[in-house]
Amino acid sequence: MSINATKQSLLNLPRSVKRGLVIFVDLLICGFSVWLSFGLRLDHWEYFQSPQWFSFLVAIGFSFPLFVSFGLYRAIFRYIGTAAFISIKRAFIVYTVLFFGVFTLYGVDGVPRSIGVIQPMLLFFGIGASRYFVRYWLGGINNVQKAFHRAQPIALIYGAGSAGRQLVSGLISNHEMLVKGFIDDDPHLQGGTINGISVYPNTDLEDLIRRLDITDVLMAIPSVSQERRNEIIASLNGCGVRVRSLPRLIDLASGRVRVSDLHDLDMNDLLGRAVVPPEISLLEKNILGRVVLVTGAGGSIGSELCRQIIKFSPKSLILIDSSEHSLYLIYEALQRTLIGLEDERLAGDSDDTFSSLNAELSIELVPCLASVRDHDLLLKIFKIHKPATVFHAAAYKHVPLVEQNPTEGIRNNVYGTLTCAQVSLECGVGNFILVSTDKAVRPTNVMGASKRIAELVLQAMADLAIKDKHATNFSMVRFGNVLGSSGSVAPLFSAQIAAGGPITLTHPEVTRYFMTIPEAAQLVIQASAMAEGGDVFVLDMGEPVRIYDLATKMVYLSGLLVKDEARPHGDIEIKITSLRSGEKLYEELLIGDNPQSTVHPKIMKAHEEFLSWGDLQKELEKLNLALESSDARLIKETLKKLVPGYQPN
Repeated sequence: MSINATKQSLLNLPRSVKRGLVIFVDLLICGFSVWLSFGLRLDHWEYFQSPQWFSFLVAIGFSFPLFVSFGLYRAIFRYIGTAAFISIKRAFIVYTVLFFGVFTLYGVDGVPRSIGVIQPMLLFFGIGASRYFVRYWLGGINNVQKAFHRAQPIALIYGAGSAGRQLVSGLISNHEMLVKGFIDDDPHLQGGTINGISVYPNTDLEDLIRRLDITDVLMAIPSVSQERRNEIIASLNGCGVRVRSLPRLIDLASGRVRVSDLHDLDMNDLLGRAVVPPEISLLEKNILGRVVLVTGAGGSIGSELCRQIIKFSPKSLILIDSSEHSLYLIYEALQRTLIGLEDERLAGDSDDTFSSLNAELSIELVPCLASVRDHDLLLKIFKIHKPATVFHAAAYKHVPLVEQNPTEGIRNNVYGTLTCAQVSLECGVGNFILVSTDKAVRPTNVMGASKRIAELVLQAMADLAIKDKHATNFSMVRFGNVLGSSGSVAPLFSAQIAAGGPITLTHPEVTRYFMTIPEAAQLVIQASAMAEGGDVFVLDMGEPVRIYDLATKMVYLSGLLVKDEARPHGDIEIKITSLRSGEKLYEELLIGDNPQSTVHPKIMKAHEEFLSWGDLQKELEKLNLALESSDARLIKETLKKLVPGYQPN
């Protein structure tokens, strides 16, 4: 068998088998390092004796758990770089301390104390050399020196302006990354040098990256338009480089830039979305100086709503969640945020965009462990704190889980919403805003149907409030998926890429609307300020995104390649499973076709049919009877009668 055929056979082995081979080789290196350390120390070369066997077992007992915990078996050897090398170094620092402590400081009969120093050094060299040898051999690099050189990231900086120059100065000073060039769109800079570093044109990037052996491209173009930024990112897809962005400008100015300060591209870069700056007057209208209450405060959307709300100085913020852990996390996070905002205000560094930050901060945070279905407890909380604005974000939202647990899903999403709305009406809450979902439009799953009924509840309550001249203004905001939320594909794909794949996808043609959590939360708050009663606000989510395209983009921007028919030797495979129960190929945002514009370009208003409170109440009683029967078929039949367009998948 030829060398190339041997390489091909190794590359085609399952990842679990390759990891097993690596572990086996590490065990051999560990045993050899123990034997060699005794031979060098005693100048006596023989088979393992009792002290050597004991030393070997101790070495295995220390090294293997450390190697696993520090991720030495997750790295792809063909692309091993600084991160993997740092992991090896950290593991061996801990290992050396332990091994030195046992055999040098404490001492073991028959084992020279110097073994505690010699063996870790030999093991460190053997493990490191084995990684780089495999990388050199499998990766097809021309010489060993080049393979070792790649341990240090080799970067191109996109942008030769002031930000790029400050960035390169910081990186040169700490020697963590080798910068081999700038890329810039300005023809006057192209062909010149900055600090001895060449400036290249933005043409034929793939050839330049291959020629210079680039591992990282750093985006240093803070003032460029989102459209141009998207074009640059798209041109780097498939180039096998990791794309990262600038740290904070204050760190650039002070020269405190480290590789760890650079961050991966954010979700807006993945989506290619241009974010519209918020209208501060809309953000402040229902928050500034008021008591604001958020249900589901520990969830993905609820927690971000809370983070946005405290920027606009409410009198107090009431946090309601049924999960003790989630409530604790958001309460602690908000307390830290308030301390940071106060420090910024006192230092005069607060962003002028948020005018309310200039006011003195005296926001009361009140965590309440409660279920939105507990009428009596909610009523007590509302009467004590008297909220003026309520954001209702508490919901069970995971489609497969609610599909398998329809009774609890409906009770929480429908009757929890009803309870909150009734308590708000009884206590004279000024504004009640329901956070809804695009899955409520012509739903194919129980979760979507339950959220549409929650909308119907709000519409009926709004109609009742207007007729009976109640003070409460009910509205709802409907939007699609948010990147980064619990259960969202982005963190799932990130974890799968970090683990070496595969990425699991239910169907290659699945599309979804996406926006980031902060943008969604800001738009929800702004929409609530425009409500007149019974409004269904729909957020402009931009163009739908094919999930397969999002997955490939995340792989490419991590510096890896997708493994498919065109690239059988790629790094990350995308594995297609099948559509889950109740899952759509695509989502919709409107039931009708007559959205109206509002004063905000990203917020539309829909007028949709609903049932009067009297008629809806009768239907909810029928639904409750179906829930009490725990008959899934009867529950779905009842949902079909109550929700026009519901077609169980």
